[in-house]
Amino acid sequence: MSASNAEKMVAQVREKYGKIAEGKVQGCCGPSPTPCGGGLIEAVSESLGYSKAEIESLADANLGLGCGAPIDPLKLQPGEHALDLGSGAGIDVFLAAKRVGAEGRVIGVDMTPEMLHKARANAAKLGLDHVEFREGRLEQLPVVDASIDAVTSNCVINLVPDKAAVFAEIARVLKPGGRLVISDIVLDGPLPPAIEKDVYACVGCISGAMQRPAYFAALERAGLRDLEILKDLDYLGAMLDAAPQEIRALLERTGVAAEDLRGKVRSVTFRACKREATQSCCGPTCCG
Repeated sequence: MSASNAEKMVAQVREKYGKIAEGKVQGCCGPSPTPCGGGLIEAVSESLGYSKAEIESLADANLGLGCGAPIDPLKLQPGEHALDLGSGAGIDVFLAAKRVGAEGRVIGVDMTPEMLHKARANAAKLGLDHVEFREGRLEQLPVVDASIDAVTSNCVINLVPDKAAVFAEIARVLKPGGRLVISDIVLDGPLPPAIEKDVYACVGCISGAMQRPAYFAALERAGLRDLEILKDLDYLGAMLDAAPQEIRALLERTGVAAEDLRGKVRSVTFRACKREATQSCCGPTCCG
């Protein structure tokens, strides 16, 4: 992808997610036996791994945009510093904040002003003064070197054209021995050309995704190792079964059959550590 096309895609992603934050449109909200919307975002979130109590307590921060539930397997400890990439309205930041406690700190980074406004308003309502939301791109994080114990992200890296740059930034900001748990979209096979060219498929987390081997090779090149796959779901297959309006429109617009996509678009939650190739993993709070 050329630099100009990449920046055009980023602008379109920012525009759509701004509209989602303002309630003007709905996003694609992940695998579920039922369509998105109509009060069903809560059911989708529960199916991904969030507890009913978490969903109810953080309803204003839950826009149904994730493809996993990465906070529990991150195993945050009191006093740690955590970072959420593409923090949206703040749900994973707030869940992390409960785990690190008042002596810890959680930073959310997002490039969409409307999302940042919503997240900061939610933080104020919750009375959390140990969270912070910063505007920035994931390819150039506004975070100092080696200052973070744990990094998370939920269905966002797939939207970034230069994923290798994101992994390099994660490695830069993590402390030696730091860890990450990320939920994201990867591909197990090529997509039909019509889907790859369709910008709404990209903004909906589909055509912006990377082939699995290349994705995890970029992760390892950044020095993020001891990869462990925690969950691997047929993301688009579940959405096709539910037939939400956005997916139906995508198929009609591109002329692609559902069976040409089923099984290829995966929701993967994985864990890894920052370490040198000659070092062992850093202990039970890292990768075990």
